Amino acid sequence: MTRIADLPTPSLLLDRARLDRNLTRMAERMRALGVDLKPHLKTAKSAEIARRATAGFSGGITVSTLAEAAYFADAGFRDITYAVGIVPPKLEESAALMRRGVALRLVTDHPAMAHAVGEQGRRLGLRFCLLIEIDTGSGRAGLDPESPLLIDAARSIVEGGSELAGVLTHAGHSYGAKGPEELRKVAEQERTGVVRAAARLRDAGFPIKRVSAGSTPTAAFAAHLDGVTDTRPGIYMFGDLMQAAIGSCAVEDIAVSVLASVIGAYPERNQVLIDAGSLALSADRNANGRWSDVGNGWVLDEAGRRMEGIFVERVHQEHGFVTARAPLPFERLQPGTRVRILPNHACITAAAYDRYHVLEGGEVVAEWERVNGW
Repeated sequence: MTRIADLPTPSLLLDRARLDRNLTRMAERMRALGVDLKPHLKTAKSAEIARRATAGFSGGITVSTLAEAAYFADAGFRDITYAVGIVPPKLEESAALMRRGVALRLVTDHPAMAHAVGEQGRRLGLRFCLLIEIDTGSGRAGLDPESPLLIDAARSIVEGGSELAGVLTHAGHSYGAKGPEELRKVAEQERTGVVRAAARLRDAGFPIKRVSAGSTPTAAFAAHLDGVTDTRPGIYMFGDLMQAAIGSCAVEDIAVSVLASVIGAYPERNQVLIDAGSLALSADRNANGRWSDVGNGWVLDEAGRRMEGIFVERVHQEHGFVTARAPLPFERLQPGTRVRILPNHACITAAAYDRYHVLEGGEVVAEWERVNGW
């Protein structure tokens, strides 16, 4: 059995018990709310985790790249939503997946793009399946539920020869909510917006079957999901310091950490240096808007116990600068010592790695591969 001490640094660690607990909690909640769970795998990017996350549901998943879609198709997944706006150069690759038996759902929010997809479908001899993206407050992509373009987009999909599968939204602005009450309001805003869009389309004669919502915070705090057919949360599987800061998980739920080595100790500046910088941890500092002394992540000892008040203050590409407001315990942080870093944003942190070193009872019991790239 591999020991943590035998791993190279930096390495990505995954606590299997915490992962399974997080998966169970979300699955039970979605069952209680009466919706299907089509989890977003843009963070996990692992077939082993996808199988655990979809257990007891329809088996549908959500991805953010076509490389992910192909990887999960290879692993046997057949109901895949590619939840990033489609453009024509990606349709050849999409068609290849469909010819392999994948029920691939694509996303658009513009009538002209819907028309282009239909034209390409005719050229390729395929009928693409599209969801219209709805903006329910995040201001990133999608049509306002009351936009006149909504009906135009639906008409362009159908008249262009594609299939209109339904509507989809993501309340990304939930990450900016302050506390449970705001999160419940954002969750209801997300729900009412996407349900309203579906109702407008049905009133216009379009048979909308799928009404898809999803973000980890809104899935965790929604009072109900009436009118929604499925949700697509993702980061709930791992948690991170940002999710803990907004209340959608506890620090004790965070399932991933980065193993690093102390490579320098500098008592004169109350600082140690580790071999994990922006590429290993990410430069994301989003939790700092909620908590002080987070920097680029909290420091744990090798066994996973938090070293209270110690954090990665800043990063260079391959170096992390660890400090604390109080004097550092240099006797515990000598060069060669191994530490673990809890990430601010696990999605970006995990993207640097091709595998998880899976922990059970403090030992490395497995390696699970990940897919990266586009």
